[in-house]
Amino acid sequence: MISFSTNAFAQSSYDVNIPTGAADESAPFFWQSEKDGSTTGVVEILTGDTIVWKNADTSFHTVTSGSETEGFDGIFDSKEFAPGKSFTYKFSDKGHYPYYCTLHPWMVGTIIVTAGYSIIPNVGKQVGDGTTFFDVEYDFNRLLSTATIDEEQKSVTFEIIGDVKSDNHDLELRLPSGLVDGPFVIWVDGQKISDFENIREGDLNVLFVSLNADSKILTVIGTSIVPEFGPMTLAILGVSIVSMIVLSQRFKLKI
Repeated sequence: MISFSTNAFAQSSYDVNIPTGAADESAPFFWQSEKDGSTTGVVEILTGDTIVWKNADTSFHTVTSGSETEGFDGIFDSKEFAPGKSFTYKFSDKGHYPYYCTLHPWMVGTIIVTAGYSIIPNVGKQVGDGTTFFDVEYDFNRLLSTATIDEEQKSVTFEIIGDVKSDNHDLELRLPSGLVDGPFVIWVDGQKISDFENIREGDLNVLFVSLNADSKILTVIGTSIVPEFGPMTLAILGVSIVSMIVLSQRFKLKI
C-alpha cells in the first residue's frame, strides 16, 4: 500500500483597496484587488489566506460581512476605520463571504474561499431524474474532463486529459458518498489497480490514487450509486401510488 498525504497550500495575503471617491455612489468602482486588478470586490482565495482592506479614500468606511438587506451576519466587521487605516481578516473555512460598507451600502463585494481543488460540476445530473447531482473536487497535475455514470455497474468513469504540470502523478479525488459509496474497486486504462487509499471524511470518500503521466481513463466502482430518482420525484411517486390505491378502493366500492 502506498501512503499519500493531502497537498499543503501556501497561505497568502491579498490587499483590497478602497479608492478615493468610493463614498460617492456614482464612482466608477469601489474596490480594487491587488491580486488580479479586478474592481468588482469579488476575490477568490484559498483557505488560510488573508484579505487586507486598505482605506485609500478620504472618508470613513466599514468592511462588514453580510448585506444591506440582511445586515451583519456575525462573521467579520471592521467597524468604522479612517482614511489611511486598514482591516485584516483571515479566512479559515471554505465558502462565499459577501460583505459591504454600512456607511455606503452600494459598496458590496464577495470573498470566495476554496480549498484549492479543481471541480467537476453537476456530476450525476445526466442520470435518473436529474435532481440529484454533486460537484466533485480533485487535486491532480492534469485535468479530469468528464465524469460518466454507469448505474448498472455502480461506477463513475473519469476521462483524464491535458498536459502534465508536475512530476507528482498522485490523484486526490473527493467523492460525495451520495454520488458513489464504497468499498471501491478502481480500474485505470482497463487494468484493475490496488495501490490506492480511501479515507472517509464525513460524507466524503477521499481517494488517493497513484497514476501515470499518460493515464487516460479512471473508473471507480462502488456498492451504491447516485439515486435513480431524486427525493422530489420519490415524493411525487409516493403520492401518486397512494392516490391510485384510494381511487381503486373507491371504484371497487361503487361496483
